[in-house]
Amino acid sequence: MNNFKFKLNQAGVRELMRSSAMQAILTGKASAIQARCGSGYKQDIYVGANRANAMVYAATKKAKIENKKNNTLLKAVH
Repeated sequence: MNNFKFKLNQAGVRELMRSSAMQAILTGKASAIQARCGSGYKQDIYVGANRANAMVYAATKKAKIENKKNNTLLKAVH
């Protein structure tokens, strides 16, 4: 048996998850989802306490109705 112990550097992980490199990755993923949704959808990114977060949302009334009817955002994620 091996008595290997692994201790995660929480401060380092937090720094990585909030970094500009992670924000760039998330922006790219959100842009791809937004492109699959079509017009009327927007994206946003913000840095929270522990990590960067990206979101795509229906910005116009037409897009909100379409998303509610067809689950456009959910389908665009897959």
